[in-house]
Amino acid sequence: MRTKTNKQNKINVVTLGCSKNLYDSEVLMGQLKANNKNVVHEDENDDGNIVVINTCGFIGKAKEESVNTILHYAQKKEDGLIDKVFVTGCLSERYKPDLEKEITNVDQYFGTSDLPNLLKVLEADYKHELIGERLTTTPKHYAYLKIAEGCDRPCSFCAIPLMRGGHKSTPIENLVTEAEKLAQKGIKELILIAQDLTYYGLDIYKKRALADLLKELVKVEGIEWIRLHYAFPTGFPMDVLEVMKNEPKICKYLDIPLQHINTELLKSMRRGTTSDKTKKLIADFRKYLPEMAIRTTMIVGYPNETEAQFEELKQFIIDSRFDRLGCFTYSHEEDTHAYNLEDNVLEAVKEKRVAEIMEIQAQISFELNQEKIGKVFKCIFDRKEGNDFIGRTEFDSPDVDNEVIVDATKYYVPIGKFVNIKITEATDFDLYGKPVE
Repeated sequence: MRTKTNKQNKINVVTLGCSKNLYDSEVLMGQLKANNKNVVHEDENDDGNIVVINTCGFIGKAKEESVNTILHYAQKKEDGLIDKVFVTGCLSERYKPDLEKEITNVDQYFGTSDLPNLLKVLEADYKHELIGERLTTTPKHYAYLKIAEGCDRPCSFCAIPLMRGGHKSTPIENLVTEAEKLAQKGIKELILIAQDLTYYGLDIYKKRALADLLKELVKVEGIEWIRLHYAFPTGFPMDVLEVMKNEPKICKYLDIPLQHINTELLKSMRRGTTSDKTKKLIADFRKYLPEMAIRTTMIVGYPNETEAQFEELKQFIIDSRFDRLGCFTYSHEEDTHAYNLEDNVLEAVKEKRVAEIMEIQAQISFELNQEKIGKVFKCIFDRKEGNDFIGRTEFDSPDVDNEVIVDATKYYVPIGKFVNIKITEATDFDLYGKPVE
């Protein structure tokens, strides 16, 4: 019979999925810390006797990783290496009855809005007054700032509203308070996240208020860069570009997932736009703010995507020359609108299409990077790896975009500080440079 471990209570929070999940884990850990609990994030020694797994349920591969992680810790509990396993997050919200039935060695499952209940079983009180109090897990100079929860968009392929509910904006004053607290901790870069930044404010201010929020955030002393992630193309509030143009703190960078360019597929995806409208939007961006880096994502292998429609997408990417681009295979998700369609593009074809898109983008990125040689960019440095300092320009987000590499055997640059770097070499996704005065 399994016996309780002799370990002193330590809560190990394991996070899977996107930056929004990471933010939620940070809020959870901030609450636990305020309750004087011993809490760690993805402890290297894995010696927490209580494990909380914050799961992702977005697409097939993410769900598989979440299930495997739950099984891993459930087995550790069975082997007597840990005492308790709790599961929270998107997968748990979406599949709680199935998980309870299939993986019975988990102590309890919680949904995405169950934080007070999760804290209760961890013998902690939910402290409402903790606006902005988080235990950040990112490097000390940047942090994510989640400005809204949930989504009201009807995209056919997306299960996020099933897991996160409808769009709910956080009031501007709360976000400013949170930003001020982060700045006091030494945070210099804020990365704004939500399922849809451009919908911000419609529920509480009855208008799109992202530009208003940005005007307040730039006033926060100590914050030098503010970066925008996950903007929806339909109904994009162009006053945001005006703030970006006039406020030096707003990075000339926009992450705007377009998903496809074929009008028929966009209609089936329920994206609320057309090929012509999408092309005009990108043209308007570039006309108004030519120096802005545009990051986008595409989906290939959506039901009934023909070879001709895929070729149209490839040509659009070639013509548009996006600064950054990611590509995903379509994932057939239960209870979504697209689940009514036949998932009729072979997996091998989907993977081949992703490879073709990424090959095109690698060439575009290489050519754009060659143009940067000899130029000087303000960069922030995130870490040191081996004999290299690794940093980013304002046109690059952590983990997903290009990196700036400085030879640590020849030069020194401080981590978490801004340094002017002259680019001396470039590959498809990396820039190499040296510090200059």
